[in-house]
Amino acid sequence: MSNQPLDGSNKYPTVTKAVIPVGGLGTRFLPATRSIPKPLLPVLNVPVIEYAVREAAKAGITDIAIVMSPGMESVAEYFGSQAVLERELKDRGRYELFEAQLEIASLANITTVYQQVPRGPGHAILQARDFCDSEPFLTIFPDDLVINEISATEQLMQVYREHGGSVIAVRAAADDIIHTKGVIGGHSVSVGVYKVDKLVEKPALENAPSNLAIVARYILDNRVFDYLYEEHSGAAGEVQITDAVASLLGSSPIHAREITGFHADTGNPEGVLLAAIHVAKQDPRLAEILRQAMALD
Repeated sequence: MSNQPLDGSNKYPTVTKAVIPVGGLGTRFLPATRSIPKPLLPVLNVPVIEYAVREAAKAGITDIAIVMSPGMESVAEYFGSQAVLERELKDRGRYELFEAQLEIASLANITTVYQQVPRGPGHAILQARDFCDSEPFLTIFPDDLVINEISATEQLMQVYREHGGSVIAVRAAADDIIHTKGVIGGHSVSVGVYKVDKLVEKPALENAPSNLAIVARYILDNRVFDYLYEEHSGAAGEVQITDAVASLLGSSPIHAREITGFHADTGNPEGVLLAAIHVAKQDPRLAEILRQAMALD
């Protein structure tokens, strides 16, 4: 589908589909991940995957493909109806909790897509090619949790509605982690928005085009699949989404949005702890417990 007007109110096709890759063994969280898929590990009482699905749904996404490894079916099942639980809550008069369970099951239409062999983030997204059906789509890697009144996805949508093409979330990164990130180069077109002219995956610091590193949120022109289908090996010998987006330079507009809000990498225990503290501080009761716990030191 080309970026042509669909009606009088939308300059570019409305993005209604999202791809959320969740594969991986979760070795940093062993032994918990021996039996619990990492995306279901909670920040306090809400699994990381729910944050990602809610963020997408709030921004207008109606259909989501969760790309997973075999054996992770419980991740998708989390968003299905839980008949026994719902009946028990209703029978006990726990109507607020009952309604909350129904809401989780109605956030979006969830599709399961399998990545049989892990070959990198780009390869994971490739598995959802048929699901995306030639449409532009959102991608969220849920380990990167972003909390803000205007979500990271909605911040990208704002840029997409103006410019179309592909839009990438970025944040300024410290020199010592640049070599672990995808990094963009380009020039500013408005406050916090850049026209991208270069993308490099995991560059050496001296080769980085800027200090703006990608933060696991993308709105992607469907033509990235043409590159991904060829399964080029990039950094670390993996199929990289950064390389796929770079293949569109010169043929489709690419912009980056420097996103605002709290950000934590929940792919490691330290990030989950930071996220839990941030969420707890927003709740008066939990904030008081946190203050009491800190006073014990």
